[in-house]
Amino acid sequence: MSRTREDSAVRHSEAIGRMAVVIMAAGKGTRLKSKRPKVLHEIGGRPLLSHVIAAAGRVVAPNDIYVVIGHQAERVREAVAATGVGFVEQTEQRGTGHAIQCARPAIAGYEHVLVLSGDVPLIRTETIEDLWRFHQAERAAMTILTAIPEDPTGYGRVLRRSPDSPEVEAIVEQKALAAGQHDLREINSGIYAFRVAPLLEHLDKLTNQNAHKEFYLTDMAGLLGAAGERVVATLSTVAAEVLGANTIAELVALDATMRRETASRLMAAGVTIYRPETCVIDAEVEIEPDTVIEPFVQLLGRTRIGGDCLIRSYTVIENCKVGSNVLVRQGCVMAESTVEDGARIGPYAHLRPGSEIGQDAHVGNFVETKKARLGKGAKANHLTYLGDAEVGEGTNVGAGVITCNYDGVNKFRTKIGKGVFVGSDSTLVAPLTVEDGAYIGAGSCITMDVPAGALALGRSRQVTKEGWVAARKAQQQEKR
Repeated sequence: MSRTREDSAVRHSEAIGRMAVVIMAAGKGTRLKSKRPKVLHEIGGRPLLSHVIAAAGRVVAPNDIYVVIGHQAERVREAVAATGVGFVEQTEQRGTGHAIQCARPAIAGYEHVLVLSGDVPLIRTETIEDLWRFHQAERAAMTILTAIPEDPTGYGRVLRRSPDSPEVEAIVEQKALAAGQHDLREINSGIYAFRVAPLLEHLDKLTNQNAHKEFYLTDMAGLLGAAGERVVATLSTVAAEVLGANTIAELVALDATMRRETASRLMAAGVTIYRPETCVIDAEVEIEPDTVIEPFVQLLGRTRIGGDCLIRSYTVIENCKVGSNVLVRQGCVMAESTVEDGARIGPYAHLRPGSEIGQDAHVGNFVETKKARLGKGAKANHLTYLGDAEVGEGTNVGAGVITCNYDGVNKFRTKIGKGVFVGSDSTLVAPLTVEDGAYIGAGSCITMDVPAGALALGRSRQVTKEGWVAARKAQQQEKR
């Protein structure tokens, strides 16, 4: 979270009277049939849990967010520790009510607590804020976020006291629906707001008298209602945002939804995305107006792209910073690199981590760079490998050039100055310095430093033997 957004969340948290957020993330997700914890499966390029933390982190400060962990707890903790949230361990997964019992020491000092699910990644910050405002306006002990999805099968249904009333009479699980209740479509999302005092007062009254022998937080509605406390519900305007992922198919469907929303957001901001349904654009990607994205492009991680760029088909860009007016031709692969304004990349170039491509520089056909820095206007247009290299402004690197940066044990750097001409098919054996304005003859193997303005040659002298082919053929004929 940026400092501005973090400060805003802190001020908001203070204004709402110390609200905590508890995120349920302890379950196994057995229906996914995966060794990974459920909340670490990814959509939009980030774990499910990370999306939920991000949404909550725009409402309260990170140190007011508590993630309940259980199954593969350390793995989950490690995945999101950098967010600054707190953790509550639920060593035995005995239901959502038991998870809040485990969180009791963490939330005891708060006036209110919001309970979110770590596998509901589409939840919006606006919805969290609306839930809080409704909860506060209704002076409720418990507020339930509900939704009306196209298919409510499998979800508990919310029974209101009357169609227009916010007050909840009961929550009925799918398998407990009575005759005439199967047409009910308003579901319990599993997202709640509570006043902490009545919640903790009645929390130990939960029982596990059910088929799974678990303590369900859902049962707090009945307990609080019976105690004369106010239990209300508010309807989400976007049903999809409260849907979780219990199967791989549902996970992929959520991913598709998030990517459609990301593409729509970018296009609304002035980015042209042709055939957006063919593109894979992660949720954190940012692109400035007037950039064009062609079909079948992948933009991953925290990639940032400036304005007036053209990213051509079948390119994959991951965690890169790309300036303005950059052309990335077809089939390029770029990772953990920076490309400055006006540069030209590809086609079929590979920018490996640590590459820095300067303003108006060219990296062309089948050129690979790794921890290489190209200065302004430098060119490497064909079939070249530049590893652990510095290339100065205006330098031209010919086709087939290789910087030999590895001796089998250690890596070494090659430093090429400004205005250098490196002839085709040359091999530069590091550590090596080629100073400004030098020339390297084509086909050379250069092992020693080259002074400024010098010509370096490292190849054998050509020998031409006229008539050799005819003589050889005659010799072979005699042997037959």
